[in-house]
Amino acid sequence: MISINSIVRFLNKELNIRQIADTSRNGLQVKAGPKHIQKIGFTVDASLETFKLAKQAGADLLIVHHGIFWKGAKDSTGTRKARIAQLKKLKLHLYACHLPLDMHPEYGNNIGLARILGLHNLKPFGKYHGQAIGFQGKFKKPTSLKNLALVLNRTLNTRCVLLNFGKPTVKSIGIVSGGGGSVAANLKKEKVDCFITGEAQHYVYHEAKDMRQNIILAGHYATETVGVKLLMPLLQEKFKLKTVFIGHPTGF
Repeated sequence: MISINSIVRFLNKELNIRQIADTSRNGLQVKAGPKHIQKIGFTVDASLETFKLAKQAGADLLIVHHGIFWKGAKDSTGTRKARIAQLKKLKLHLYACHLPLDMHPEYGNNIGLARILGLHNLKPFGKYHGQAIGFQGKFKKPTSLKNLALVLNRTLNTRCVLLNFGKPTVKSIGIVSGGGGSVAANLKKEKVDCFITGEAQHYVYHEAKDMRQNIILAGHYATETVGVKLLMPLLQEKFKLKTVFIGHPTGF
């Protein structure tokens, strides 16, 4: 049987969580389940609903991208307290990994999106708090934003919003999953034909238009299902455990 401690040690090392600065308190956030794990659930967000769905699916441990502990965040609404109580009631462990999972070169959201699109010549892209958390790459042949959106819509089960203010066909792409709109201000320096992220603030529309920059907004939730799904076969193979993805789209 595989202990929760063994899984946590493996993930902490594999995802390099101690070396990457983040506002999320990455790692095992709540230890509330059994000592030995039989099934692991994977989802994007930690919430009362995803906890319930994970337990219904038979999970003893839930691995999420967005956890419940963030540096400097106060529990003014009591939501965090309620979530911890729910985890204890359900006897479910909670493990969170935010930026380390965005930027991981093998199991990250952004490298996964680059592979979905078939990009080549990959290299780090998109500075956030002084560290590159995304990836950029090129196509062998130029393609249209419409074709990119079709691939993303089909693969991620999303509905892309296109800000097509740049070149009609694109060859170079920069990717930062989730709420990566803040990267848009530096796109002239990055020199890519198109920027793909999950969602962006309102002002990014005008930034993109004035810079004549293409941006695809593919959904915060949708773009961050990629990393947790990539972790599933890794843990299946390493520990011979059952895994399940807990889908709970937000529409954002």
